[in-house]
Amino acid sequence: MRTPNKEVEEHPTAVGPRAPTGAAAVVEELDHHGVSTVFGIPGGAILPLYDELARSLGIRHVLARHEQGAGHAAEGYARTTGKVGVCLATSGPGATNLITPLANASMDSTPVVAITGQVPSWLRGTTAFQETDICAIAQPLVKRSFQVTRPDQVHEAVREAFRTALRGRPGPVLVDITKDALQGRTRPTSSPFREGEFPPRPERRLPSADRLHAAADLLRRARRPVLYVGGGAVASNANEKILELLELTQAPVVTTLMAKGTVPDNHAQHLGMPGMHGTVSAVLGLQHSDLIVAVGARFDDRVTGRIDTFAPKARVVHIDVDPSEINKIRRADVALQGDACAVVSALNERLRTEPPTYPDESWWQRLSCWRQRHDIGSPSPAENETLRSRHVLTAMRNTCSDGTVFTTGVGQHQMWAAQLLSLTDPRSWVTSGGAGTMGYAVPAAMGAKLARPCDSVWAIEGDGGFQMTCQELASCVAEGIAIKVAVFNNGTLGMVRQWQDVFLEQRYSATTLDRDIPDNAALARAMGCVGLRCAQPEEVETVLAEAEATSDLPVVIDFHVDAAELVWPMVPAGASNDDMLISRNERPDFDHFEE
Repeated sequence: MRTPNKEVEEHPTAVGPRAPTGAAAVVEELDHHGVSTVFGIPGGAILPLYDELARSLGIRHVLARHEQGAGHAAEGYARTTGKVGVCLATSGPGATNLITPLANASMDSTPVVAITGQVPSWLRGTTAFQETDICAIAQPLVKRSFQVTRPDQVHEAVREAFRTALRGRPGPVLVDITKDALQGRTRPTSSPFREGEFPPRPERRLPSADRLHAAADLLRRARRPVLYVGGGAVASNANEKILELLELTQAPVVTTLMAKGTVPDNHAQHLGMPGMHGTVSAVLGLQHSDLIVAVGARFDDRVTGRIDTFAPKARVVHIDVDPSEINKIRRADVALQGDACAVVSALNERLRTEPPTYPDESWWQRLSCWRQRHDIGSPSPAENETLRSRHVLTAMRNTCSDGTVFTTGVGQHQMWAAQLLSLTDPRSWVTSGGAGTMGYAVPAAMGAKLARPCDSVWAIEGDGGFQMTCQELASCVAEGIAIKVAVFNNGTLGMVRQWQDVFLEQRYSATTLDRDIPDNAALARAMGCVGLRCAQPEEVETVLAEAEATSDLPVVIDFHVDAAELVWPMVPAGASNDDMLISRNERPDFDHFEE
């Protein structure tokens, strides 16, 4: 074990009065990378960095109430901007509380840099107070982790963290810095980036001309093509190129939960969201296609259902920046590895010179029939004695202004929101996809509002998820972050209860909550927010209008909705998409369709 340098520990200026500290080097790199907002909670090991942040004029620190909230806020900031979100935590429990956001960011390919403090280097391995090997814990979840034990390592570690977070498939990066590295002196250095300038993206290499030709040839010969767009299209800002591809091919398109808004929901060729709770036309469109062009999508199990029965007659063109995703789940007939925006652009150029044949008219007729017959509508208030979640979300769709950002938690409310909200901007939709993290909505909305202060930001959350992270409303009040929160309070863990209802003979084990414990509106008021309650259909428009008119404080509306309402359509977990249900005992009528 190394003997501590007492002179440096007790007299940090001893190395040289003009040399910056490691903590100052962190702040310098954040400045150079254009970071204006960071989220975190201080503690002993990271205190030197906070001391330097207090001197920074260009970086705003938002004090979260829990490190998980800080991490999700960084995700919300990143998802709405495409930039790197930054969160800070101290050693031990501070760092471990970031594990859920790091896992979430990893699954959803969100660029986040987490900077954690660590016990002094000479105490590592001694089970010192608040010592945790966070690099080892986070290793499966991050693109890369840096263990910094010397001040002269700080500049390059932070610089490379930002490069790594954005390079290729975006994702989280961890930089763990010992306290003595933060306190110790290092040499001044010049960053290769000007202040406010982000690291340039790496060169967008394209697939070979032969592969592009092969993909174009499959599109020319397809009679029942479907474009399958995933979250990678959002990360690469490929939405305009995808719209061009739709114009060139006249093919139908589906957008996953993570890609909502990439193609406007009201686009004539848009079939909606595929997957377990997707639209009938999207699910069956993929299932009966003869060609799937996957753009930034990873053939997730929630989309494919039972993989051996998924789209059995379809050939596949797979476009993805991550080579490990290609052929992982579904074999690609043509693999186009590269940035989605660049690859789709190149494919469009090829199709302009070699125009594709439009899909069969009978294919569009069948898709239109499914879309019209099984449209996901909303009941009118007059049809219900109780308030339904679908009615609330339909009213939100009609009330909220253009440019509104929606964040969601995970559960029934998430699926209804994905089904019913109409979006045209992919960075206006922020949800937890791969990890399925309850409690995501409120802290993500906090980060999104700071990224887009002029836009209205709504957090859509269930009563179970709200109780996990609602303390971040105190952060919002203290920091003047006026988000709006819709709590869908059905007194139960709704999605789990739905599975118990449909598949476990209504044995409701450990899913019942008391919708009045806590009183969510009163709890919101106790934290300084505007707290409202809505239990009747005729009150919905009024409370939404009041929330929209409030711009100086966070607003929480506690919607008391019917617990018996279920999310349909539904593909049972582990079942084939052919087993899709549109109600408890009813399937869509597609058996007579002949290919």
